[in-house]
Amino acid sequence: MKIGILSDSHDNLPRIRSAMETFAREGVGLILHAGDFVAPFAVRAMHDAPARVVAVFGNNDGERIGLAKAFEAIGEVHARIARVEVDGRRLVMVHEDELVPPLAESKAVDVLVYGHTHRLDIRREGSVLIINPGEVGGWLTGRCTVVLLDTDTLEATVVEV
Repeated sequence: MKIGILSDSHDNLPRIRSAMETFAREGVGLILHAGDFVAPFAVRAMHDAPARVVAVFGNNDGERIGLAKAFEAIGEVHARIARVEVDGRRLVMVHEDELVPPLAESKAVDVLVYGHTHRLDIRREGSVLIINPGEVGGWLTGRCTVVLLDTDTLEATVVEV
């Protein structure tokens, strides 16, 4: 299965929609959002998502009740950590980068997704594939990126949106 991964959209509606179009074109079966949507209207921009969306709250997500309601139509949002198993692969997603080292060291995960830094990061630590898709919002780095993950090969591909 292909998984679409994004983070730190920060209310950039055109880029959120572009990410959803990319995921639809690529035939993703699941979308992971590693937090910082910011406002419920940003989540509603994902209502055309081609697959279920699993997300975690980020540090800029203040209106959590409204955000959780907006997610009801497309998937689920978790307070701090989301766990998903796809094709026998154990995926864990968080927003905060300080959670990455202890989770990677636990070896209880195959893929670890995080956000917060707005910087692309695709690397292996032992048997764990670590992915930060950068930022889809583009406000900090000027780059609007998502990652496509193939669960068969664990190959991660960066796509500009």
